[in-house]
Amino acid sequence: MTHPLEPLSAMEIEDAVAIFRQAHADEHAVFCSSGLEEPTKSLVKAGAPTDRVVRLLGTDSVSDGGFEALVNLTKQQIDRLDRLPSAAQAPYGYKDLGLAIHLTKNHAQWLDAVKARGIRCDTDEDLARIQIDPWPAGGYPVDQLPKGHRAVRCIAFLREDDTDNGYARPIHGLICHVDVTDQKVIFVEDSGVIPMPPNPGRFDSAHQERTRTDLKDLEIVQPDGPSFEVDGYQVKWQGYEFSVSIHPVHGLVLHQLSLQQRPLLYRAALSEMIVPYGDNDNMHSWKHVLDASEYNMGMLVNSLKLGCDCLGEIFYFDVHQVTWEGKVKSVENAICMHEEDYGIQWKHYDSESQTSEVRRSRRLVISSIFTIGNYDYGFYWYLYLDGTIQMEIKLTGIVGVSAVTPETHNPTQSPLIAEGLASPVHQHVFCFRLDWDLDGGANSLFESQIELLPVSDTNPDGTQFQSVSRHLTNESAAKRNIAPERSRHWKVVNPASLNGLGNPVSYKLLPAGSPSLLASETSAVGRRGAFGKHHIWATPYAEGEFSAAGAHTVMHDGGGLPEYTQHNRDIAECDLVMWHTVALTHVPRPEDWPVMPVEYTGFHLIPVGFFDRNPTLDLPSKCHS
Repeated sequence: MTHPLEPLSAMEIEDAVAIFRQAHADEHAVFCSSGLEEPTKSLVKAGAPTDRVVRLLGTDSVSDGGFEALVNLTKQQIDRLDRLPSAAQAPYGYKDLGLAIHLTKNHAQWLDAVKARGIRCDTDEDLARIQIDPWPAGGYPVDQLPKGHRAVRCIAFLREDDTDNGYARPIHGLICHVDVTDQKVIFVEDSGVIPMPPNPGRFDSAHQERTRTDLKDLEIVQPDGPSFEVDGYQVKWQGYEFSVSIHPVHGLVLHQLSLQQRPLLYRAALSEMIVPYGDNDNMHSWKHVLDASEYNMGMLVNSLKLGCDCLGEIFYFDVHQVTWEGKVKSVENAICMHEEDYGIQWKHYDSESQTSEVRRSRRLVISSIFTIGNYDYGFYWYLYLDGTIQMEIKLTGIVGVSAVTPETHNPTQSPLIAEGLASPVHQHVFCFRLDWDLDGGANSLFESQIELLPVSDTNPDGTQFQSVSRHLTNESAAKRNIAPERSRHWKVVNPASLNGLGNPVSYKLLPAGSPSLLASETSAVGRRGAFGKHHIWATPYAEGEFSAAGAHTVMHDGGGLPEYTQHNRDIAECDLVMWHTVALTHVPRPEDWPVMPVEYTGFHLIPVGFFDRNPTLDLPSKCHS
C-alpha cells in the first residue's frame, strides 16, 4: 500500500497529465511543475484513507497567471482547476526561459549591441557561444511592460566552447527585457560598453596546470552494510523513523520524523529563499530572485554521483517530475543517504582509576543538491545518535559578476575577484518551515536567554548570570531575532508530556550567527522577502500556509508570513509551526573565483529534557589496544 506522503511515481504523473489534457483541451498548455498534493494533516496522523492527488502548475493560451490543477488519481477526475491572477503567477518553466533566450538572440537591436562590443553573432555557431541567463522581472518591472504580464530580464555571457565557464566574460551593460506573455522583446537596455575581462575562468580538471598527486585514497567501508532500513521512501535508523520526498518548491522534505516512537516533526523543509544584491550597478541593483518559488527549485535537483557528491555506503532515492511538454523526467539519485562517523560522542578520563571511557558518534545524512543558474545549493539533514537534528546548507557554484574598469569599479559594493572582474555583495536568505508534533500533542514556544544579575550582597563582583525563559503566546510576540551576546534560543515545549524530573519535554532551536534581510522594509525586496526581517516567526497550523513569501511569487508584490500573521493568532498551546530564517551576507573574495569553495550555514534542533539522561550511554565501546 502506498504511503500517503510517498512521492509521485512516473505512472502517476503520466495519468495526471492525461486526465488534465482530457479536461483542459488547450494545445498551448505547458507545465512548470508536478508534485503530490499532500493529504490533510489530520487524516494522515489518524491513519485514515486518503486520495492520491497531483498538483500541476503551468501556463496556456490565456494571458493571466497560469493554471493550478488538482488531479485526483484515486477518483480519476480533476478536483479543482484554478486560474492564477496575473499579480501572482505560476513559476517560471523551461518553456518560458527557452522562449526568452530565443527572442533575445533573434532581436536586431540586441544583436547590434552585441556587435558593438566586438562579439561576432552572425551565425548559429556564433550565437551558440553566447550564454543567456533569464532572471525574474518581478519587483522592478520596466515601464514598457503592461501590468500583469509575465516577464524576464536576460543578461549574457560569452563562452569559448560548450564546456567553458561563460561567467568569466560577462557582456556587461546589456539587458534584454522580454514580455513572455506577448512573446516579444519590449526593451533593450544598454548602459555602455565595458571591456570584457581578459582571463578565462575554467575550473575543470582538464584545464588546470596540474592536479595533486599526493592525496591518498580515502575509503569509507561498512563491511556489514549500513545501519538503516529502507522501505520505499520510509527510513528507520537508530530509533528514528521518517520518510523523504522532493517538493517542487521546498526541495528536500522530511516527513513524520519520530525518535523512539515519539513524534518530533510532522514536516520539515525549506519554505522559501531570496538572494538580494546590494550593488548599485544597473546589472545587479534589481536582483532579488526568490529561488525556491520563482524557479521551482525542486525541479532543478541534481542527479548525484557516488564518490563525488556522496561518499561511503550510499542509498539513493529517485524522483519523478513532469517536463514542460507533459512527459516524465526521472531523476536518478536525487536524494542521497548514508552514515558518517562524527568523532567522539562523549569521553571522560578518570584520573583516580586511570581509566578512560569514550564512545564514537555517527550521524545519518540525507541530502540533495539543486543548481539554480550560477549557484549550487546543497541541503543536508543530519540525524545524530543523541537526538540532535541539524540542517546544514552548503553554498557553492559561481558568484555573480560584473566587468569593470578602474573608472567604473565600486569596490565597497563589488569587490574585485579577478582582473577586470568584480562580484557584488549579496545575501542568501533561507526560511525553513518546521511543523512540530513534539510527543504528539499541542506545543508551546518559549524564548530563553542569559541575563546578568545586578551587583548585590549575593553577587558582589557582578559575575553571576541566569537563564530566563518567557512564553511567546501570540504571533506578534513570536517575531523575534537572534541575540548571540545573550545566547538567545527558542524552545518548543509539550506542556502535557513530562519527563522523569517532572518537567515538560522540549526541543530547542539553536540558531547560527545570522544577519537579517538588509533591504528596507518599504522596498520591493523588503516586501517580497519580508520573511527575512525576523529569524523566528510562529503560527498555528493552517492548511495552505506553507510558503513564507506566498504561494505564487512570480510578478507578485509580496505576501506569505506578513499575511499569515496579520490577525495575531493565539499560539500559547497549539498545533505549532515555527518558521526559522537563516542568512549569509556574502562579500566575495578572489578565492571565490572561478568556482566558490563551499560556504556553510544552518541550525540545530537539540533535545532539552526530552530524555531523562544521556541517551547514548548504551553505545558500544570500539576502542582497540
